[in-house]
Amino acid sequence: MLNKIIRLTLTVLIFAWAVWQFVEGNIGNGIMLVLLAGLVLLTYFRNENIIIAFWHLRKNNLDKAEKSLLRIKNPEAALVKGQLAYYYMLMGMIESQRSLTKSETLLRKALSTGLRMKHDQAMVKLQLAGVAVSKRRKREAMVLLTEVKKLDTRGMLTDQVKMIKQQMKRI
Repeated sequence: MLNKIIRLTLTVLIFAWAVWQFVEGNIGNGIMLVLLAGLVLLTYFRNENIIIAFWHLRKNNLDKAEKSLLRIKNPEAALVKGQLAYYYMLMGMIESQRSLTKSETLLRKALSTGLRMKHDQAMVKLQLAGVAVSKRRKREAMVLLTEVKKLDTRGMLTDQVKMIKQQMKRI
């Protein structure tokens, strides 16, 4: 909570300094300070550790992604609701390599907290379908896969859906 307050206070102070620079006639300094205030405000809405974790996850480096997520102390207080959903999503995807039960809990928390993008919701539901298949819950996996098809408007997850359906035939 303190982290959020510090960022907002810093944004207000930098913006006030920019206004003072404009009043003094230093237009260049004022513009630069407004941009700096915007950058600080952006870090309020987008946590840098989550962005770094996404990057490491994209590079398939789960250990570094987990390290960057673990740098966030007390995520419920430190993150905005949207960031918290993505935190749970990333932790659930990383945890899926170790414990399916814990991964399922984190992924469900991500969905209930509220992921903004439909393709992110589809990806989480696809992960949950994979967990359901591995736990031999075929009906739940089918429901999740139909939801994935509805959410995946661009067809980016069709290959993964086919793979999970192939796994379901073995159950």
